[in-house]
Amino acid sequence: MNLLLRVLYVWLSSYFKPRIDDILAPADLELRVLPNDLDFNMHMNNGRYLTIMDLGRLDLILRSGLLKMMIKQKSVPILASSKMRYRLSLDPFQKYVLRTQILGWDDKWVFIEQRFLKDGKVAAIGLVKGCFFDQRSKTTVPTADLLHHIGYDQPSPELPPHIIDWQKAEQTLKEVTRNDTDS
Repeated sequence: MNLLLRVLYVWLSSYFKPRIDDILAPADLELRVLPNDLDFNMHMNNGRYLTIMDLGRLDLILRSGLLKMMIKQKSVPILASSKMRYRLSLDPFQKYVLRTQILGWDDKWVFIEQRFLKDGKVAAIGLVKGCFFDQRSKTTVPTADLLHHIGYDQPSPELPPHIIDWQKAEQTLKEVTRNDTDS
């Protein structure tokens, strides 16, 4: 129920926030640690971070105009990979900012960094690799089509070293699962 209320909050608040015209600009979402976010150590549960990150990406979709494309193409956002790094705990009822920022893309994937900011300091950082899946054609929507829909015609910025390193590790993990014979 908590997540549904937060989804409603993000949806409604998107109507009162400025549209995201620069797809590379960070989008901030102010939130608070709620009791059902906590684990036995009385700080935000490590799994909850990934769930909260969904809200940041929803905010980005709503405010950038991608929702119209999703409805028109009957497409849904999907993730292929995520990476988390925890640094500082988020405590009960503490306010924090979730900063979501697209760092770059290739033909298929969009690379997004999401930071949990506690009093201006990075409490956790998450990276996700995602795309949109066209449910009619059962294919991924090319990134160029996404960008065209929102009126963005610039090439991807050069991916930062931490994204490149993460993708190298992802390729290695992909090979491990491809060659796994135990399943």
